[in-house]
Amino acid sequence: MNSIRSTYLARLVSSGIIGTLFLTLLFSPVTASVRQKNFRPPNIVYIMADDLGWRELNAYGNRFNETPNLNRLAAQGIKFTNAYAAAPICSPTRAAFMTGQYPGRTGITNYIEAKDTNYLKPSYTTINERLKQSGYRTALIGKWHLTGDYEAGPEGKGLGRPQLHGWDEVIASETKYIGPGDYFYPYFFMPDLPERAPEFTGRKPDEPEYLTDRLNAEAVDFIKRNKERPFFLYLSHYAPHTQLAGKPALLRKYQAKPDSGANARGNYNHPNLAAMLESIDDGVGMITRTLDELGLAENTLVVFTSDNGGEFGVTTNSPLWAGKSTIYEGGLRVPQIMRFPGKIPNNAVSDVPTITVDYFPTFMELAGARPDTQQPVDGTSLTPLFKAGGRLERDTIYFHYPLAQPRLLAARSSGAVRHGDYKLIEFFDTGEIQLFNLREDIGEQWNLAAQMPQKVTEMRRMISDWRKRANVSMQPMRAK
Repeated sequence: MNSIRSTYLARLVSSGIIGTLFLTLLFSPVTASVRQKNFRPPNIVYIMADDLGWRELNAYGNRFNETPNLNRLAAQGIKFTNAYAAAPICSPTRAAFMTGQYPGRTGITNYIEAKDTNYLKPSYTTINERLKQSGYRTALIGKWHLTGDYEAGPEGKGLGRPQLHGWDEVIASETKYIGPGDYFYPYFFMPDLPERAPEFTGRKPDEPEYLTDRLNAEAVDFIKRNKERPFFLYLSHYAPHTQLAGKPALLRKYQAKPDSGANARGNYNHPNLAAMLESIDDGVGMITRTLDELGLAENTLVVFTSDNGGEFGVTTNSPLWAGKSTIYEGGLRVPQIMRFPGKIPNNAVSDVPTITVDYFPTFMELAGARPDTQQPVDGTSLTPLFKAGGRLERDTIYFHYPLAQPRLLAARSSGAVRHGDYKLIEFFDTGEIQLFNLREDIGEQWNLAAQMPQKVTEMRRMISDWRKRANVSMQPMRAK
């Protein structure tokens, strides 16, 4: 690239378009230093919902839930229709986000249990640490779930707690195992967290503090406190998850809708899920308005997504098949919306497959960070997709989900590869192979494996070669 640029500039000089003196000034060490000093990398706000299915947002076709702020985010940016979580369960996806590595490479391939001593080791250089090296102020607000036994290690605080991973601020994040969830103060998994004053979250004095509102307010507060410098905010919601508990007034609102519950189309409109999603959506609105008011919107990338698909039984994920804990589309495909005014066009839609590991290189590129040659990154930067019609050179993504035995929600030990429009699933427990053309069969109803043996052979070779390259273990993750 430098030689091409030099040749091009030499031609400009010889043609008289620009002078040698100008070129000398442009590329002098002093001028380069000034350019670097004036460069402020973009702020990054990454919002992750918990167990939010692909079809729950209005922008993805839902007509029962109300997500006006996420609708606006999509209208002001890009909606991805083929975005994937790195795993059909939470902890592996979160580890993939933090490291840019597939779960099969990190070894965190299942959710981390309460007394599990598995954890994301501090030896990893995480995304916040890389951004901090580039001058960012970093904060985790909310769910971590990358350690299990919070009583293990020094001071009984957990070997994998987020504070060991270089965050500048860790706010309202669990210090005990999160279990089934808890959404009203006091929170059993954060027993030492003091309640905020009612005006901080906008609640009435006689109302209990609601966790999603608290996290939203903390996010806005962090942005206001750090408006003068680049910041990276990871807002990690505990909602909606599965122990559904919306605010009472919102719950009553959705219960009163005529389409509440199961309907004639076979979808399940869950009023409690809708109530919790509205609180998440309110926070998206609070954050984007704050960015607008502070004049930061033009230099801030906002991302919204989920850690895995919706839980089957709470939501149908229709037209996708199955849900959380399965390697079918309902367990893996998630909403993904990005807003970056002036860099991403309005109302853009991309059908290019993306996956959680892609955020690491995307954020690194935007921050101007150099690659870390000591730690492999499996993802691909998504910046080419910021332009209309953009594509990626990559055409294959992988999934690895080994289990010792069937788990909750019909989970089976399995792996998968998506290559172009085709997706191959290999079940480790029985050796069964399934092949689907997702462009023609998004619901994964027609197994083409028997009809297309050559395609099966090709894709099985792909996934086998990938496992070797990434040093993937076929053994299930176990408590140590």
